[in-house]
Amino acid sequence: MKFSIDSVYNWYRNLIRNPKYRWWVILGTLVYFISPIDLVPDIFPIVGEIDDVLLMTLLVTEVSGLVIDGWKARKGVETTTTNPTDTSNDTDSAAKTVDVDAVSVK
Repeated sequence: MKFSIDSVYNWYRNLIRNPKYRWWVILGTLVYFISPIDLVPDIFPIVGEIDDVLLMTLLVTEVSGLVIDGWKARKGVETTTTNPTDTSNDTDSAAKTVDVDAVSVK
């Protein structure tokens, strides 16, 4: 397996989006941030803080994305009242949408 920052980023994103492990990942990230054990110790002037900043940026981005998605879903549930004068059929077309993952065949 080829190691890259992109693969670590995708692994972390998929792990934090899994509801089974979400709170463990958030807690583990916060513990890593405050623990004295680091990938690159903070005693090195700039390089020591880079891993902490990157990890906290990733955590804040993903958690805020989850909060925004939850807020939008809740807002969508609260505003789904049917208006008898509305003749648009948007809810039917959204219910019939199918999400498909594409796979390359060689």
